[in-house]
Amino acid sequence: MQINSSMNQADLYKKYEENKTKKEGEIKKDFSDLKSKLQTSSISISIISIDIQFKISGGDKSRFDLNQENFQNFLKEIGYNGKNIASLSQGEAKKLVSEDGFFGIKKTAQRIAEFVLKGAGDNEELLKAGREGILQGFKEAEQTWGDKLPEISYKTIDKAVEEIDKKMMDLGFSLIDKNA
Repeated sequence: MQINSSMNQADLYKKYEENKTKKEGEIKKDFSDLKSKLQTSSISISIISIDIQFKISGGDKSRFDLNQENFQNFLKEIGYNGKNIASLSQGEAKKLVSEDGFFGIKKTAQRIAEFVLKGAGDNEELLKAGREGILQGFKEAEQTWGDKLPEISYKTIDKAVEEIDKKMMDLGFSLIDKNA
């Protein structure tokens, strides 16, 4: 049905409602897709970040060969341009995971949290999805590495989640899951 000047108000309103409902459905689907992508990406960044910390802080470096090309691309994307991680000396590795190191608690937590905060903006559902993704990724990292990670990994995730929680509280959002 096309809109034209000979239509009565009832027909115009009906057409308006049809278009509105269609647009709302499209927006909801797009939002749902965005939410899913943010959560999936949050899982990935959490797993990879914790995996890097684990390996650098004394874990099994031989497992860096999982997919070198993807791994190196990830490192470039987060701004790491240093020495190949698999060939770090013990001193170089300690420096990278130190308090001010590129893979230390503060900087790694900040990268993880910023990923969610930038992707979610001020949207409560997206912030919660990103937060949930980070925690799920952390659990998956624990399972991968035998249910116990180095203390640095726990502190990193706590700090990342704390930053997201702070943003949510600043926006007046509840941290309690209403569906629980």
